[in-house]
Amino acid sequence: MINFEEEIEKFQPSPEIEQAEDVIYNNDLTDISDILKELIKEERS
Repeated sequence: MINFEEEIEKFQPSPEIEQAEDVIYNNDLTDISDILKELIKEERS
């Protein structure tokens, strides 16, 4: 049987995943919420 506690202790995340997370989180991309906030701001002005 699999000892889940032991397996969790041995777990190490893939370096590629960490690199991808850094790229994703450090990108300053405009999303729909940014666009909506800007439209609302313009409408109120």
